[in-house]
Amino acid sequence: MPVALLALAVLASALGVVYAKHRSRVLFVQLNELQQQRDAMNVEWGQLQLELSTWANQSRIEQIARRRLRMHNVDFDQVVMIRP
Repeated sequence: MPVALLALAVLASALGVVYAKHRSRVLFVQLNELQQQRDAMNVEWGQLQLELSTWANQSRIEQIARRRLRMHNVDFDQVVMIRP
């Protein structure tokens, strides 16, 4: 009887090791996927910051041109097309 109990304990322990190893691999794959998503989001964040900087810069230039140089947009009826 003690041998059967010992064999059952060894089997249970082996199944526990197999389950732990499988779970570890599943979590590792999930970790890699999340890291790839993080990296992609970091790239997108950098692109969005660059785009925001570009838009903010153009807006500032337009504001300075309107205020200091008193420039304004031309109406469509004031545009003259010159053909070669």
